[in-house]
Amino acid sequence: MAKKEFKFHGKSLEEVKTMSLTEFGKLLPSRQRRSLQRGYTEAQKKLIYKVKRTNEGTYKKTIKTHCRDVIIVPSMLGLTILIHTGRKFEALMVVPEMLGHFLGEFALTRTRLQHSSPGIGATRSSASQSTH
Repeated sequence: MAKKEFKFHGKSLEEVKTMSLTEFGKLLPSRQRRSLQRGYTEAQKKLIYKVKRTNEGTYKKTIKTHCRDVIIVPSMLGLTILIHTGRKFEALMVVPEMLGHFLGEFALTRTRLQHSSPGIGATRSSASQSTH
């Protein structure tokens, strides 16, 4: 069985990689499109610069960032980006399915809370049951 070829809104991966940022923005949903049209903040510009340098081979392979509101663009494909979650950095390998999403969507800031069973004498009802 042949592996299914990746398509991003009807475009192949090679077509998406050759697109300009404005052409790529036209394929995105409105929230991401408007974010790209407004332009990058200074922190986002630093991250994009590091991505560009990494693709040229002049920068290290993993990039650390606190900038969670950057939209994943085709130039980031294949890179490992360490995203800050508020406490630690989480490694994220950028794959084609992530195109058009925000970086912060893939590095969760809240962990799931699991309680264990209550100890002896933890509830008032356990004391009333033992006297009867």
